[in-house]
Amino acid sequence: MSGRALWSVALALVAALAPVAAPPATAVELHTERSLYRNIVVVEEGDVRCMKFGRNARGRQTCQSKSDPDRMVFDYTRMMMAALYLNPSPQRILILGLGGGTLPGALQKLFPAAKIDVAEIDPAVVGVAGKYFGFVPGPRTDVFEEDGRVFAKRMAKQGIRYDLIMLDAFDHEYIPEHMLTREFLQEIKALLTPGGVLAANTFATSKLYDFESATYFSVFGEFYRLKSGNRVILVRQNGLPAREELNRNADALEARLAPLGADKEWLLPMFGVESGWPRNTRILTDQYSPSNLLNGS
Repeated sequence: MSGRALWSVALALVAALAPVAAPPATAVELHTERSLYRNIVVVEEGDVRCMKFGRNARGRQTCQSKSDPDRMVFDYTRMMMAALYLNPSPQRILILGLGGGTLPGALQKLFPAAKIDVAEIDPAVVGVAGKYFGFVPGPRTDVFEEDGRVFAKRMAKQGIRYDLIMLDAFDHEYIPEHMLTREFLQEIKALLTPGGVLAANTFATSKLYDFESATYFSVFGEFYRLKSGNRVILVRQNGLPAREELNRNADALEARLAPLGADKEWLLPMFGVESGWPRNTRILTDQYSPSNLLNGS
């Protein structure tokens, strides 16, 4: 069996992006299309509309409440907003992976003066985000239909730096392999301003969990993690803030984040410094990818 096949089999055994049972029979399929990269399906059940990559996929890429579209449905999107506790006033933001536009939509409302760049490889996802999830780029938001790593390299060559970078690029299985490696994270680190913050959405249960931890640590040193279904990794370029700084920033942001469902009483207790992976854990690299790892090569 090929490394890619083993990679697919292994990832099929772990939790989905937002673990959930298959939609019941009452779910209504609003849209389906085959893009260059994937099958995109939009389903609706009651008050909730969701985007999935494939009819039988367990993972939902985006869900939105029709009655309260600003309130975040997924725990992981609310946990990603905790990145603001590490830098409460980002002026330039990069998001890799659009989905239905939940994260850029929230950030452009919170920080209307901020410049936001979004890289999404699939033009069909961009179209679905606008038509079915109401995502409209603001006057200072640009969406680039481009692979996230290619985009990051291009911004680095231009000398662009970001105060906040959010990694949320997934296919129907998991994070694309070329966006899991030490080399990729080094490229992302080079894009951060001195106080810049990185937030990365990963699985909370995965055969790659320790390898991801070791790889992030090799590039950034200590990092915070929040877990609830998914794991969100948070790092800051000049070192992690102490708990007192997190608390101050959480207090200052509470009135703005609570309507999204990202309130401090829920978020702050989840903060912890990740630790505990074996000392000899292999680091994921462009040469030693997850496929190589799972293939035993």
